[in-house]
Amino acid sequence: MDYKDLDTVIESQVKFVKENSNSISNRVNILNSLLLAIKHNESKIYRALKEDLNKHEFESFLTEILLVKKEIKLFIRKLKNWSKKKRVKGSILNFPSQNYLIPEPYGNVLIITPWNYPFQLSLTPLIGAIAAGNAVVIKPSELAPSTSRVLKELIDSVFPMNIATVVEGDANVAKYLLDKKWNYIFFTGSTRIGKIIAEKAAKNLTPITLELGGKSPCIVDSGVNIDKVAKRIVSGKFVNCGQTCIAPDYIVVNQHIKSNLVSAIKENIIKTFGNSPIDSESYGRIINIDNLNRIKNVLKNQKVEFGGKISSDRLYIEPTIIIDPDMNSEIMNEEIFGPILPILSYENESEIKDIIDNNPTPLAFYIFSKNQTFIDNLIENNKFGGCVVNDTLIHYINPNLPFGGIGDSGMGAYRGKFSFDTFSHLKPVLRKKSMIDLPFRYGPYPKSFNFIRKMLDKI
Repeated sequence: MDYKDLDTVIESQVKFVKENSNSISNRVNILNSLLLAIKHNESKIYRALKEDLNKHEFESFLTEILLVKKEIKLFIRKLKNWSKKKRVKGSILNFPSQNYLIPEPYGNVLIITPWNYPFQLSLTPLIGAIAAGNAVVIKPSELAPSTSRVLKELIDSVFPMNIATVVEGDANVAKYLLDKKWNYIFFTGSTRIGKIIAEKAAKNLTPITLELGGKSPCIVDSGVNIDKVAKRIVSGKFVNCGQTCIAPDYIVVNQHIKSNLVSAIKENIIKTFGNSPIDSESYGRIINIDNLNRIKNVLKNQKVEFGGKISSDRLYIEPTIIIDPDMNSEIMNEEIFGPILPILSYENESEIKDIIDNNPTPLAFYIFSKNQTFIDNLIENNKFGGCVVNDTLIHYINPNLPFGGIGDSGMGAYRGKFSFDTFSHLKPVLRKKSMIDLPFRYGPYPKSFNFIRKMLDKI
């Protein structure tokens, strides 16, 4: 699609939303069509994810396709209720009156999506935006070209272009899109690019959601079931070859169980991927050579306890454990976004806070403990996008919890009803009755109003 055609599509989407002809039943019908199209194209989706990231079919099903299907089904069930005008309580100062909120679409929406979960992270926000009545342009990452191509085919088969379309291309295409006027922008990706998106959006006062990342800590207290903790850490860290924005970025473990935890993590890596992960069908690959070299560089001068093998030709980095990295090193100051797991230890809780404050406001925060006071103190004294106690990643799959960051890890949230709210403007309306009027609201104002002030203060 050339830029002239792209301009035509954007204009058609603006017109479509202004006409306000997209009824709730039409939205439900198109969501049903999308669900059916995904079912018919599952084999294509699996192949594309295998080509881009070497994902096993079962991993693709769990982390990409299933979540999208569940999201669509939830919206089909709930959209009619979520879209209703909602009555809210009025104020005595406006008595008698009716007060309510009307959800309405923002308009034309730009969704820019990443390469690490290229199917799921494209369609999940799309579902919320379409269900809320918006028109959408999706710009998928060019780093996952096979999935991008399947997305394009899928969306074009279901949606008229004036409702939704996929625009493929490189960073120049993204820049061109960002220079256009949008009513809402939704971005998932790095903090560095997120700042560029925010700057572009600010020029038009465009509201945005930024789903970023950060260094998500995993705190392990003494007294836990070490083997179960290790199994859940390995699962959360090394799925998708560590290229998950909410993966545990580093471990902070009580020094009394550190050696036991390290041993258990090693054992569970071998149980999961075998003695030669490069030959395992369950182990993914780094997206491209640039990202592989970036991760390779952060390993320099680090104490490798386990793993560390690299094959540039096969875009492979072995699941790797690093022990006690320097807090000033790059590995402890940048999100790793790969299969490297630094492990640090603590003796008292104040040391945990010092480590976490080196990279505040992470997207995710993980705690393994049986001590409720320990858990409560960590939750109360740290800011984060979302927290899981005694597991990893699983908060994302609950549509009743908002998913989003804070500070450097992003702004705004989505999933389920939170997606509908994100892509809807709640328009407040007050309908005043004419039978009663409070005389003191009109001029000329009284010289003394002590009685009125006391009365109003008590209301």
